[in-house]
Amino acid sequence: MSRPAAAAPVPWGLVILLGALTAFAPMSIDMYLPSLPAIGEALGASAAQTQTTVAAFFAGMAIGQFIYGPASDRFGRRGPILFGIAVYLAATAVCALSTTPEMLIAARFVQALGGCAGGVVARAIVRDHFDHTETARMLSLLMLVMGIAPIVAPLVGGLILQVAGWRAIFWVLLAFAFVVGAFALFRLEESRSAATAIQARGENPFAAFGALLRQRRLVGYALAGALNGATLFTYIAASPVLLIEVYGISPSNFGWVFGLNAAGVIGASQANRYLLRYMGPDQVLARASLIAVGFGLMLALAAVSGIGERWTVLPLLFLILSTYGFIQGNTMAGALSVDATRSGSVSALMGGASFGVGAVAASLTGLAYDGTPGPMGVAMALALAGSALALRTLALPRPVVP
Repeated sequence: MSRPAAAAPVPWGLVILLGALTAFAPMSIDMYLPSLPAIGEALGASAAQTQTTVAAFFAGMAIGQFIYGPASDRFGRRGPILFGIAVYLAATAVCALSTTPEMLIAARFVQALGGCAGGVVARAIVRDHFDHTETARMLSLLMLVMGIAPIVAPLVGGLILQVAGWRAIFWVLLAFAFVVGAFALFRLEESRSAATAIQARGENPFAAFGALLRQRRLVGYALAGALNGATLFTYIAASPVLLIEVYGISPSNFGWVFGLNAAGVIGASQANRYLLRYMGPDQVLARASLIAVGFGLMLALAAVSGIGERWTVLPLLFLILSTYGFIQGNTMAGALSVDATRSGSVSALMGGASFGVGAVAASLTGLAYDGTPGPMGVAMALALAGSALALRTLALPRPVVP
């Protein structure tokens, strides 16, 4: 085996700031999950209405990315980020002050419209600074920083709920956004290239997305990343019922199990960063996607048959979610390498596809729920198979022998 390629020094200040900007989504989702029953009781909301507050956030995240991505190509990176954080701050305050389920649902949608700016533009900023392989390495580092949120957020959210009530969760989120926004205002430098600016000013956003969708490799990366990411969305939506009601794990221990799976994603993302010293992102994708399909088939079998129950389903879930750490950063880096002059629009397309496909997968799994992990397992297996198929038929420039 060849010696590891020398890696450039890590700009930790930029990594931490971009990771914090990307963490708006997991912070806003995971800190909030333990409070859903309390919110429903306080606002007189049905179970369907409380779940809709989560779905509304996913919808806002999917739609908003298609706004901020092209805007960051046309107007620069800093402006859209700061505008999005301002929207997030206002909407989060409305969430904390909500008095009806409808008010909270609307506020959560707008909150996501603002919060998605950080993630979509942060990915474009990474591409502004780095080439294909270094972009994949940097995105793995961002996952290390933002991955702390799914570990800490449910635990912190449960603690805040016990001490100060569900409204305090939103005030804490507002404080988080204020601090990150202040650092972005004073420390984040503009990185958009002149070539990107010229390209964006010469075409409208619809033309940009049309041009991107005509590029076969980019569509392949988008589908591969979105379908793999659908496993994470399905897990997030199903985990409270699966862990607490089906497997009898106490609400106080829910955060620990949720956090353990998040740790698997973080560990895999850092293993991916190491592997990129020895092979290209596409080579890692070729191998990781096949391994993910194997885990998916085993999960579907265990979930449908009931063999081993939690002692087979939960470890396999951990392994499947860990593949997210190998696949997401590399599919994003691959897509961004296809058209560097439209990196904001590429980031928007990738992020919007991920949230859109994930929301559909989670909704369909919920509709098929039968009191067992079976529908979840089958949905994950199909999504992983589709991800590997898209990768091999559309994205990879040439067959890569494992």
